[in-house]
Amino acid sequence: MLNLYVAPSSASSRKARAWLKAHNISFKERNINSNPLNADEVKQILRLTENGSEDIISTRSKIFKKLNIDFDSLSLSKLVDLVVKYPDLIKRPIVFDNKRLEVGYNEEEIRRFLPRSIRETELKELESQLEA
Repeated sequence: MLNLYVAPSSASSRKARAWLKAHNISFKERNINSNPLNADEVKQILRLTENGSEDIISTRSKIFKKLNIDFDSLSLSKLVDLVVKYPDLIKRPIVFDNKRLEVGYNEEEIRRFLPRSIRETELKELESQLEA
């Protein structure tokens, strides 16, 4: 099952939700402002990242600037504690399943959640258009 973690005020969250619906992809949505993540959930997301906290921490958020912490020097447990305590530190939306993760909305990157058969069909259509 695909998970979509959102903030209602986030335009990117609304775009991700609309894209998933438009492509008939089922997902479970969660507002992480009203229903914050626990430590195990933060660790689960971190396991799917390529660059660790750099992938999920919003350096443009007010709380990031206010805390003025060097996140690279934090231990994993302290990082997780901070994210649990201050959910606004997390970039949104977060789209993930058991193997793949996308943080933020990127129209090209979100396509990885399309079933392979659909991606292959779209590629063939594009190739035939280029040949014409």
